Amino acid sequence: MPKSAKAKAEQHVPPPLPEPLAVPVTDSHTHLDMQDTTVEEALTKAAAVGVTRVVQIGCDVERARWASKIAAEHDAVWAAVALHPNEAARIEQQQGPAALDAALEEIAGLARAHQVRALGETGLDYFRTGPEGVAAQQRSFRRHIALAKELDKTLVIHDRDAHDDVLRILREEGAPRRTVFHCYSGDAAMSELCAAEGYFMSFAGNVTFGSAQPLRDALAAAPPELLLVETDAPFLTPAPFRGRPNAPYLIPVTVRAMAKVKGMAEEELSRHIAANTVRAFG
Repeated sequence: MPKSAKAKAEQHVPPPLPEPLAVPVTDSHTHLDMQDTTVEEALTKAAAVGVTRVVQIGCDVERARWASKIAAEHDAVWAAVALHPNEAARIEQQQGPAALDAALEEIAGLARAHQVRALGETGLDYFRTGPEGVAAQQRSFRRHIALAKELDKTLVIHDRDAHDDVLRILREEGAPRRTVFHCYSGDAAMSELCAAEGYFMSFAGNVTFGSAQPLRDALAAAPPELLLVETDAPFLTPAPFRGRPNAPYLIPVTVRAMAKVKGMAEEELSRHIAANTVRAFG
């Protein structure tokens, strides 16, 4: 079989289970509802390699309802609910400001449940939504910040091509006590700014990509006390499995890559990540 054909055939084949972590950690950001498996199967495979909890993200009203339900049914799942910034822009553009307000109120209701540990993923995305969606995204982001503070829940931020505005709005509104930059995408200078504010930085499989040296530089500059790890599955599968389905059980691959960048033993970094996750979401 030609190499290109073989690679294409492997795209839908799940990667093998990695060696288990000696110190269990949490996948701080995943989308079980988008993965080709059952919740039970995903949790079982994850637990087998030392990933003993996941944070399930609901990024529109329907998915937020599902995240809350699944977290209520499974001790190994915590939920986060929000309107993704692109979803906020879509609702306002297609249905109007009143519809966005109504969706935000439903998120607020869901966020009050005990199993919902965070408001997220919210924030700004200037990559997929053009200038016409900026106002709706920023209004939604500010509402999520206020709600996280009102309920004393964690804020999980999606920040794509919008670093300056995300940091500015956090300063203007005042960040919640616990703030997580999901799939951290800034540079080393930004990681120092985040560290100064006490923001958690969650790194995903893209830190293993060959083109991601600036991301590894940011990781190197980030203090271990503020590091989390995530899959963002089914997206961002770490090397050497890039292009194949991602899932929580692949967290050990990313943890080991992170430990190498940090010059730390895997067990030491895992202990930091485990403790940080409890501080961030517990």
